[in-house]
Amino acid sequence: MKKRNFFLILLSIAILTAFQPQKLQIPPIPQEDPQTEKVAIVLTEQPVEELQIKNQLKSLKNTKLRRIFKHAVNGYSVKGPISELQQLEKSNDIQLLSEVNTYRVENSAHLPTRYKPSENFIDNFELIGTEAVRGILDEKGNRLTGKGVTIGVIDTGIDYEHPDLRRSFSGGHDLVDGDDDPMETKGAGFRSTLHGTHVAGVIAANGRMRGMAPDAKIVAYRALGPGGSGTTEQVIAAIDEAIKDKVDILNLSLGNDVNGPDLPISLALNKAVDEGIVAVTSSGNSGPNRWTVGSPGTASKAISVGASTPPMQVPYLNAPGLSKEIRLELLQGSDNWNITQSENLVFAGLGTKEEMKGVRDKLVLVERGKLTFTEKAKNAFEAGAIGVIIYNNTKGTFFGNLEENLPIPVAAISKEAGLALKKQLNKNSMLIRMNLIEEKDILADFSSRGPVTVTWEIKPDIVAPGVAINSTIPGGYLPLQGTSMAAPHIAGAAALIKQAHPNWTPAEIKAAIMNTAKDISDRDGKRYRTFEQGAGRIQLEAAINTESLIVPGSLQFGKFQLADNMHRHSAKLTVKNTGSATKSYSFSIPKKEQGIEWELPMSFTLKPNEAKNVELAMKATPDLLKDKIHDGSLVMDDGKSKIRIPYLYVLEEPDYPRVMGFDFAPADNGKAYRYEVYLPGGADEFGIALFDPDQYRFVGFLDWGRKLEKGMVGKEIPLEKLPEEGLYLAKVFAKKKGRESTIDAMIFIGKNTRIGKHDRRSGL
Repeated sequence: MKKRNFFLILLSIAILTAFQPQKLQIPPIPQEDPQTEKVAIVLTEQPVEELQIKNQLKSLKNTKLRRIFKHAVNGYSVKGPISELQQLEKSNDIQLLSEVNTYRVENSAHLPTRYKPSENFIDNFELIGTEAVRGILDEKGNRLTGKGVTIGVIDTGIDYEHPDLRRSFSGGHDLVDGDDDPMETKGAGFRSTLHGTHVAGVIAANGRMRGMAPDAKIVAYRALGPGGSGTTEQVIAAIDEAIKDKVDILNLSLGNDVNGPDLPISLALNKAVDEGIVAVTSSGNSGPNRWTVGSPGTASKAISVGASTPPMQVPYLNAPGLSKEIRLELLQGSDNWNITQSENLVFAGLGTKEEMKGVRDKLVLVERGKLTFTEKAKNAFEAGAIGVIIYNNTKGTFFGNLEENLPIPVAAISKEAGLALKKQLNKNSMLIRMNLIEEKDILADFSSRGPVTVTWEIKPDIVAPGVAINSTIPGGYLPLQGTSMAAPHIAGAAALIKQAHPNWTPAEIKAAIMNTAKDISDRDGKRYRTFEQGAGRIQLEAAINTESLIVPGSLQFGKFQLADNMHRHSAKLTVKNTGSATKSYSFSIPKKEQGIEWELPMSFTLKPNEAKNVELAMKATPDLLKDKIHDGSLVMDDGKSKIRIPYLYVLEEPDYPRVMGFDFAPADNGKAYRYEVYLPGGADEFGIALFDPDQYRFVGFLDWGRKLEKGMVGKEIPLEKLPEEGLYLAKVFAKKKGRESTIDAMIFIGKNTRIGKHDRRSGL
């Protein structure tokens, strides 16, 4: 681009920054064709038979019955045009009609990591106490290995031919192909799967690798097909089968981005718990923002699991002029980061061959975009560089992968960190220092946070190691990361607790895990909030040996309204003495907080195996409360242990923007542009409208959609589908429950270059 044109663009931005444009009229987004066919779940008050359903559907000519659910929920699934589904929804005996969502393996963070283990190596199982409990005997004199416990795994299937899983595998069902062969998808190229095999290995591998509960039996339910995705219908059908099969534990390392407690799968999981099954789910990989926990991790009675780090050596970069160290995220396929001394860092633009000058024996900083990560890394390697650091071209950091293994380390950092380094470089090389720092019990950035909307519950309930977790895959072993890897630690732990205490209910097993968890803190020593870590990181030995159970393991006091003066919310707990001697119980006095008063029960005693229901209450003066979300922990002392009970309450409905964090940049392949935007609560309607910045004339929608799930939304748009090269005013909007928020941004579309953007935010 000519310099003159570039300066004209900058001038345009300056003018638009100085003067607020007239109110832009956004046309309605295109309507969906009422004849579009959808699959939906229909929930009914009572169980229904096939004849009843067919009579109900008789007047709907194009709507067909697909599946009847017998155990997990009362209801069935249908396929038909939108117009007929809307008609069906109005029927008197229909409790809920919900279009099926897509559930997928939590793969946004499922990237093999190459971090070094800690010098004094403690693996993920040892960290949480798995090895320590092997010496404990059950009632029959057997060591705790999961013997006699059956665990259902709802996932992509299992490679039951893997030598480490042959002993554990005990049959299953394929809800994708409709048979009883739950084998992983193989021989399908990029659509081949390995996720279920990895999850099963963490739970019950029994060979070269030994899982949490190696003698437990695994029943596989293949609900996610090629590419690792499936539908609400398939997952509910799998839960239905698991209830029928009377499994003891059920693991669902899958999810979507809908933060709501009343989706059909969450309701089905609650029913499974009512039937005596311990249900374990991943909380999601959409962190680190609040409100990112997704279904089925929102199910009230299930155990929702977040991801923390086992002990590992993580590379950090120190640079002159920067006050804070920069943490590096290694890309999949990268070599181990073994650089631990001072090295020269040089900037090489976008990482093209032409820009790789003077990089021999140096670390190279490059910007994301135009070329793939692999192309950048190969160009650096061929030019003699010893390592590559790629900074993002949109906000925050990213998780990426190389298309082939390379003999040099390649890492990602955030856009903010990259620009800070680039500024210090000032077109010259700079001496930087690399450190490997031991980390453990740090909440993974990708781990989804709560709270849950509507019920205002604390989720996740617990955290477990979910970073650099080595386990079985078809044909071998691989370290992966994600809350999908954390959940099977809890499923395996539940199996060992079940073996040790066969008469404990699912609620009691969940309480044992939560009551004895370790409170964890971030890298600065600040405790994580309850809706980030739940009760904390699991400590299995303490959970098995606990002499007290407090059910439930966390409390939510609901929503306080400003209009209510001295509003009182109560909650009930069941306290049970599981020890062999009489115990005295008392609450510690909570830390004084302005606007809050507690009503706590007096001290009491319980004989062995005796239980007592107690009530406590919180009184609030809302106009003295400053924050929208309040949380903390109550502490009960049983004479031997101090048991933390996390609590949470909210002041009115937290007022969050409906749209946040819009970014627009060239895609990695150089043939498209990529946008990212965050929808904290999802959107009934979403769009990116483009306008001529001079005349405010509507040009068209960059993208649009309805009923979007919460979380990060992003898409690559090929150059041929974009408007002509130039500067545009983009109005990004999201509507949810009658509220609309917008972001105004200047974006430039070009073939070989771009400029930054200026944001003006508004909330209506």
